[in-house]
Amino acid sequence: MKKNFTILVLVLFIILLKFSGLTDYLSFEALKNSQAELLLKASEAPLLFAGIFFSIYVLSTAFSLPGATILTIASGALFGLGKGFIIASFASSIGATLAFLTTRYLLRDSIEKKFRSQLNGINEGIKREGAFYLFTLRLVPLFPFFVINMLMGLTQMRVAVFYGVSQIGMMLGTLVYVNAGTELSKLESASGILSVRMILSFALLGILPLVSKRVIETIKARRVYRGFKKPETFDYNLVAIGAGAAGLVTTYIGAAVKAKVALVEKHKMGGDCLNTGCVPSKALIKSAKLAQQIKESEKYGVKTNGSEVDFQQVIQRVHKVIEEIAPHDSIERYTSLGVECLTGEAEILSPWEVKVGERILRTKNIVLATGAGPLIPPIPGLGEMKPLSSENLWDITTLPKRLLVLGGGPIGCELTQAFSRLGTQVTQVEAQEGLLIREDSDVSKLVTDKFRAEGIHLLLGHKAVGFGQDGAGKFVELKNSQGMVKVYFDEVIVALGRKANTNMKGLERLGLELNPSGTFVHDEYLRTKFPNIFVCGDCAGPYQFTHVAAHQAWYASVNALFSPFKMFKADYRVIPWTTFTDPEVARVGLSEKEAREKGIEVEVTRYGIDDLDRAIADGENHGFVKVLTPKGSDKILGATIVGAHAGELLAEFVLAMKWNLGLNKILGTIHAYPTFAEANKYLAGEWKRAHKPEGLLRWVEKFHAWRRG
Repeated sequence: MKKNFTILVLVLFIILLKFSGLTDYLSFEALKNSQAELLLKASEAPLLFAGIFFSIYVLSTAFSLPGATILTIASGALFGLGKGFIIASFASSIGATLAFLTTRYLLRDSIEKKFRSQLNGINEGIKREGAFYLFTLRLVPLFPFFVINMLMGLTQMRVAVFYGVSQIGMMLGTLVYVNAGTELSKLESASGILSVRMILSFALLGILPLVSKRVIETIKARRVYRGFKKPETFDYNLVAIGAGAAGLVTTYIGAAVKAKVALVEKHKMGGDCLNTGCVPSKALIKSAKLAQQIKESEKYGVKTNGSEVDFQQVIQRVHKVIEEIAPHDSIERYTSLGVECLTGEAEILSPWEVKVGERILRTKNIVLATGAGPLIPPIPGLGEMKPLSSENLWDITTLPKRLLVLGGGPIGCELTQAFSRLGTQVTQVEAQEGLLIREDSDVSKLVTDKFRAEGIHLLLGHKAVGFGQDGAGKFVELKNSQGMVKVYFDEVIVALGRKANTNMKGLERLGLELNPSGTFVHDEYLRTKFPNIFVCGDCAGPYQFTHVAAHQAWYASVNALFSPFKMFKADYRVIPWTTFTDPEVARVGLSEKEAREKGIEVEVTRYGIDDLDRAIADGENHGFVKVLTPKGSDKILGATIVGAHAGELLAEFVLAMKWNLGLNKILGTIHAYPTFAEANKYLAGEWKRAHKPEGLLRWVEKFHAWRRG
């Protein structure tokens, strides 16, 4: 009750001040108009005048009244740089502390009761880093000071810490504004604005945020590098660890801009994509697709004696494809490009030193591109089954008779269909109620129906709880809503996602933080807590695609090599991906499900590929193109394609989204006939028909009737 009365009194007092017109004096015009009179009073009773001014400043800050900036400038105009700075500095800090205490007294208890769980985490952070964060906010005036005063009052920050940090943190800004005030006080005409000192004062106001930001970064760097000795000179501008897509592109760019760069890889150049992921899986999918086409050849009028799959030759071809592509990522090629390639396990000695074998590389920057590996969950008995994954799958030479695939995501679906088409009896298990759950339900249904039509045994809504072996062979126990199910198999592929590789030697010395997903914590420039250590690729997230790794590598390399002169924030606005099942599933931007979850109102336009001439001719007339747009606009927010060549067709929408081209531009573009790409134009035509100008067309109809007489 007492607090409520106090709040009422404060509110009434602030309203009274506002309507009394007293706050009108806290303006630049009022200061200029009364400058001579105020200077006269200050000369007549300097101590009394300074005391009154000081009190007004404190009260104005304490009650969060507008005009703190004007008062700071006024202190320079009325008292000069030295005295004005002292008055403004202490008055602003004392007033801020009073506002801090008022908020704490009136509001903190009630706020804590309602948001206790949220504030617990905030208060823990305040205990650890509160003083530094407050100093940052004071130094860089991005937020109004009165907001900072109130918010900090709601936390458990100690009063002494708040006052001390505020006093120090606001000094630079106060000095700049007071200095500007000393120059403003000397203006007698408009021509005075062009004086050198005046221009300098305004320049200081303009560069204050930039200088402050630089000061903060320097302070943070000193804190984070504490305990490490920086070399006086460096052997390299950049060292990348990991020769997958991220590391390869990072060093390629570094060498292209004539930096001295090194690339360290402990296993094989090319990383997972070349050796165990994208390349081998697509080679396997091609063989499987051909086997399926032979099985279905009669519908094209071609009779065969059936197809016999030689799995050993299939795997041999997979390895041959890897060998043919390997030179693109080889040591020889990258050495010729100017990259020093080192084979061996890297060990981090310090933020500037990497050890490889007996060599110690001293480098200005480090880029961690350590990739990711298959996630093998701790399911009882799974280890004894010697599970296959994308890493060791390519070592098998015998086609399993009964194959169990755990996981209904992209990797699991691609491998499930490929092995089924090669002749394996496949059971695919997914804990969720559908395949490819990141996609819309219509996408999932189309793929699910196709899998079942091809004879794949799908167990959706089933979770593996244990593995074992008996007289009938290996088995898995699955739990569903009805109870338990036992499924026998010969081999099991685990495709339950990938886990970032973050356990390299020496990283514990740096204490790099990890996200809940297991990836390295980094900022929008791909920097870790060490400004010279960057991350990119699967170990950075948030997307684990080869093309995203290469995309991030550009930012990591450029930011590392040209910081602090020029830096770029990583751009994830237009990220495409494709799942290479049959039908293929390709998407960029929003899905319908994501739009609903985010509360974004969209229009959905569809075109069925079953109506496309080329698809009908090829016997691949299934699937659809779906595009999301804002209501009444042709701007593309997202596109999903399900069908043959979906990954290739998506490129047009990726380009359109990247460069802000709408569906009208796609409709106005000539597409060769007969091609699958026409599906995109026909989709744009569907959108146009739905938005035709009915009123205008009625007048056009009358016009044509008139012309007919």
